[in-house]
Amino acid sequence: MFTKNQTHKNQKTIETIIGPSVRLDGNFRGEGDLVVEGVLVGTLQTKNNLKISPSAVVEASIKANNAFISGKIKGNITVKGKIEITGTAIILGDIKAQIISIESGALIQGQISMPVESVVITEAKKDVDQKISPLTTMKEKQFEEKPNK
Repeated sequence: MFTKNQTHKNQKTIETIIGPSVRLDGNFRGEGDLVVEGVLVGTLQTKNNLKISPSAVVEASIKANNAFISGKIKGNITVKGKIEITGTAIILGDIKAQIISIESGALIQGQISMPVESVVITEAKKDVDQKISPLTTMKEKQFEEKPNK
């Protein structure tokens, strides 16, 4: 996946670059890595990695495998894996990803959700219940033992 210090010009896996002077209106669908430096309005979907550069403006619903966001986005983002949001990013929309990294300075207006398997949630609830249950019982006993004056 892309990283903050990595320039896309060195990447051999990038299939499409929407350059800074390009405006794309419509539905974009791809299989490979995609870099957006210009303007995209519509929908954006790639089965691989997505990079939204600091100069990019995107008004679209977005679906990608992994994403690295530095620009401005208006629309919901769904990522199967990891999304990295830098301090220059402005996102107006909901974000859904397994792993989310948000750098200080990023502006986000929307809901963030990290869907996890129900097995993980069930185990976490059991762990919390096991740790809280003895405390609750102890507090209840303390109230019962205090004599009324």
